[in-house]
Amino acid sequence: MNKDQFLSRRRALLAGAAALGAAGAAGAVQLLDAEPGPPVRSSTAPAAPAAPAAPAAGAQANRAVRRPSAYRLQPIAGYGPARGTPARTLVRREPFLRLSDRERSMVLSFDDGPDPRYTPGILRTLKAHDVRAMFFVCGEMAADHKDLLRRMSDEGHVVGNHTWSHPLMTKLSRSAIRSQMERTCEVIEEAYGERPGWFRAPYGAWNRAVFEVGADLGMEPLAWTVDTLDWKTPGAGYIERRVIKGAGPGVVVLAHDAGGNRSQSVRALRDYLPRLLDSGYHITVPRRQIS
Repeated sequence: MNKDQFLSRRRALLAGAAALGAAGAAGAVQLLDAEPGPPVRSSTAPAAPAAPAAPAAGAQANRAVRRPSAYRLQPIAGYGPARGTPARTLVRREPFLRLSDRERSMVLSFDDGPDPRYTPGILRTLKAHDVRAMFFVCGEMAADHKDLLRRMSDEGHVVGNHTWSHPLMTKLSRSAIRSQMERTCEVIEEAYGERPGWFRAPYGAWNRAVFEVGADLGMEPLAWTVDTLDWKTPGAGYIERRVIKGAGPGVVVLAHDAGGNRSQSVRALRDYLPRLLDSGYHITVPRRQIS
């Protein structure tokens, strides 16, 4: 090998190493901010035992210049675990309540679906504004409407686990909690294409067993910052006002696309989503870095 060949090969190797380093740095992103104490390791990893926690009720953004649809669709972090491979997850003592402050980023989340009467209307509005949201689905609803989960996947939304039949989890045995979560994970994986990386306890009712089983299944617990109270059907205007009043960096909004008449929720989204975007908020989704 002559000198010119040697120098050419050396430049190629250095360029390759730089590209790999940049890719690694891009994957090191931040999760949601939590307000709980320090986490403990899942039962899948050795750790000192933690004291039992009492049930915790759910409380309940530097960007480069881009075209609007690009920054609205920008995820917070990387995608969830590969299909069929739950990640080793920390056991939390409380759910995450909000995002890190990422320059006026917010998350919209919808519970209890999918429901063919209301979920398509929500999906249409989200698509019209090029934004993604989170859908915490119940297994018994998802099993009957897998086409809507496939649509959520195709349109870039994040699907989380909201149990099978929406029970009060703090009243269930550990085996029943696992059944509720595991069955729903299986339906989501089949229809959505990957296992869920997030779960939300019905009614915001959490206890240690719920956190431990969720972590064992590779999921992080997510609650909310702003409750729209749409489950009370207070009127679309009222729902809109609650979202606008509660808007802020890192806020996670709770709304519903099933569990009752959610026509007010569909109408309210059509009004408050463009207002949030016009106010400079980035509607995004939390995505996890999986080690």
